Amino acid sequence: MAAPSKMGSVEPGAPDVTLAMAVADRSQLTERQRAAQERRLAKRAAALAKVVAADAAEPIALGSSWLAAWRLAFYVGLTLPLMPVQLLLVSLGSGGAARLPLFYHRLCCRIFGFDIRVIGEISTRRPTLYVCNHTSYLDIPVLGSILPASFVAKTEVASWPGFGLLAKLQRTVFVDRRRGTSHQQREQLQERLDAGDNLILFPEGTSNDGNRVLPFRSALLSVAEARPHGQPLTVQPVSISYVGLNGLPLGHGLRPLLAWYGDMTLGGHLWTFCRLGRVRVVVEFHPVTDVTAFPSRKELTRYCLDRVADGVSRAIAGLTGALSPVQSGTVKKD
Repeated sequence: MAAPSKMGSVEPGAPDVTLAMAVADRSQLTERQRAAQERRLAKRAAALAKVVAADAAEPIALGSSWLAAWRLAFYVGLTLPLMPVQLLLVSLGSGGAARLPLFYHRLCCRIFGFDIRVIGEISTRRPTLYVCNHTSYLDIPVLGSILPASFVAKTEVASWPGFGLLAKLQRTVFVDRRRGTSHQQREQLQERLDAGDNLILFPEGTSNDGNRVLPFRSALLSVAEARPHGQPLTVQPVSISYVGLNGLPLGHGLRPLLAWYGDMTLGGHLWTFCRLGRVRVVVEFHPVTDVTAFPSRKELTRYCLDRVADGVSRAIAGLTGALSPVQSGTVKKD
């Protein structure tokens, strides 16, 4: 006979109840561990999701703060000494008042790292109305470094801190869009055109994200109907596109680093831009025309819009102004 154990006798072939209970206990323990592990993983995933969401909400930060500080310091150091010089030239009615801004904007483009590629023939007729799309306040130094011309801007620009004074020193023509002021503005524009001054007009009426061109406002092109000295005013459509950053194509998502529009703050955008490296800009000058070539001002507006939009589309697609190493801040003509 077999000796009885503590649990009692076990007959041959009978199920081991103790072993089955132990296996069941281990199985139950594994299930509890698995559930606890899943809860811990779920908590970690939720925490990671919060971190990713917070990072996505942060603005894109590229470049160097040291570079931004250096650029702004040099920009202020260049601007402040030249302001009284330009004020004196404007007061004296000197021709230098038109030449000094060209010199100033070219230096600004060097400071800010612009590589400007000019395509097409620039009108040599005086006066000429340059009709251009508008992406950012950065359009001012870019176009100002190429064209001996004054800008046409909305009256609000005159009250901007710092930049309003610079606009006045460049003899900007401020346009009031309120009704009942058009007659006075036409006289002011006619006077400047009769004096042979070239003008740069942004007929979109606002800036945009740089990936497209907004519809042109026909009313803003009423200046094209002026006849300085009895001759039709020469009109030249111009496309400006920001296409590259540090030798690489500037994609749709990064172009707002340069474009200034909507509710973007000027100071924050300027700091973000100054952190960047070298920026390739393509400026294309389209064939000149005048209002007599069209049955109406609206047709002239449509012609200018089509030419400008086509130039921007080709530039941001990489079909014009191909990226190639050029010296920072220079203007190169194709």
